[in-house]
Amino acid sequence: MYIYGLKNCDVVRKARKALPQATMHDVRDSPLSREKLLAFLAAFPDTLVNKRSTAWRNLSEEERASDPVLLLQAHPALMKRPLIEADGKLYLGWTKENEAALEQK
Repeated sequence: MYIYGLKNCDVVRKARKALPQATMHDVRDSPLSREKLLAFLAAFPDTLVNKRSTAWRNLSEEERASDPVLLLQAHPALMKRPLIEADGKLYLGWTKENEAALEQK
């Protein structure tokens, strides 16, 4: 099980505390490969880029219109967090549903 996100993010911290067996992957310290980002975007095409974040609001219109993969590589904080990979399935965000599904694993 892997948790992708930012180690200083409060929501990621909650997920890490609830899932101590998971391996943390900080996307700022170790950027995701293009292939990983494409797979994550295929699973969450409309929600992987967090358009409600401060990082998004600070981007220019030109940057917002650019390729999401390049955008996430340049600005890892734009990724909705946490993204959890467990048993071949992907979970985005630390919702009650995701928490319940993952704590059973």
